[in-house]
Amino acid sequence: MKRSHIIAITIIAIAVAMLVGSMYDSSTYANIAQAAAQPDEEFHVVGTLDRSQPVIYEPSTNASLTEFAINDLDGRNCRVRLAMPKPNDLDRSERVVLIGSMGPDGTFDAKDMLLKCPSKYNEENRIAG
Repeated sequence: MKRSHIIAITIIAIAVAMLVGSMYDSSTYANIAQAAAQPDEEFHVVGTLDRSQPVIYEPSTNASLTEFAINDLDGRNCRVRLAMPKPNDLDRSERVVLIGSMGPDGTFDAKDMLLKCPSKYNEENRIAG
């Protein structure tokens, strides 16, 4: 076999291995019920902040823990432990995307969170210029 063929086959094999590896590492979107059914798996759970329950953030006790509740898109409620300080816009968010897994006690243990906040450029808030 020619040297160029060996190099090409090696590059293709590495690319396939990277593709297969990334498929196993990626998490998927789910609702609370799906995350609860597979507690060892990492999921992205989309929902809204449950404003009827308190957001607990006590930096003097643990600056890297925020606790709150969400309602997923199917209306199911779940308590959340976020392993990071309380995001500034959490109370104003329209939607949240939690990245993590369901804990053994039924609380979603999130390691990261993405917020979708209201637009700063709503029609009624525009300033005529």
